[in-house]
Amino acid sequence: MGVPRADGFFGKCDPNNKKNYRTRCSAIIQTSDENILIDTSPDLRKQLLDNKIIKIDKVLYSHMHADQTHGINDLRVFFIKNKKPIPVYADKPTSKYLMNSFSYCFSTYNNEYPATLKLNKIKKRLIIKDKNKNILISSLKVKHGKVDSVCYFIDKDLAYISDISEISKKDYQKFCNLKYLIIDCLWYRNHPSHLNLEKTLALIKIFKPKKSILTNLHNDLDYNELKKLLPKNVVPAYDGMKINL
Repeated sequence: MGVPRADGFFGKCDPNNKKNYRTRCSAIIQTSDENILIDTSPDLRKQLLDNKIIKIDKVLYSHMHADQTHGINDLRVFFIKNKKPIPVYADKPTSKYLMNSFSYCFSTYNNEYPATLKLNKIKKRLIIKDKNKNILISSLKVKHGKVDSVCYFIDKDLAYISDISEISKKDYQKFCNLKYLIIDCLWYRNHPSHLNLEKTLALIKIFKPKKSILTNLHNDLDYNELKKLLPKNVVPAYDGMKINL
């Protein structure tokens, strides 16, 4: 629900710390040529404005839940600028949900409003450009409670996995030797659809990335208090955080 919630509730988070003001999860991969958005959170408009992002070239969805999809209408402005539908990539269940819930985005409505998005099947390997360099974005399905969620890898350097409850042991090797692991850490208690702090740190210990970043933080997790509990190579995420690869 973000911090603070819509009713102003901060939970255990100190409102005097700007890093405790949290929008719902989206991320963006920026190269010299392209901006690739991961998920369209309900707070997408604010995120785009706050980070001065003025173009979106592609959108990758992790899963179908509202906190990952319901900012989809804010993509319309980029269709208006580009004069062509924006490519959107999603797995089969997420594609079905998007078509059922936001059909007007994908087809012309009343001969008046053109389709703003083009829905594509998610690719296990997607090549994007950064000047003369090719960057590989690969995908892997993981469990997020009763649904699947998609983890995105950037080359073999970074994994982004904002909503997860379990990674299959057969896939553990894919998470080893990363520079960055950005991973779900909802709160201290157990949750059927998310990792808690204990489970997240256990996976980090197995994977041994150079640096781990905890995201999707609930209002139980005050930034400074959480940071005190973490190893040196593990940090909490905050809105506007940037990583150079």
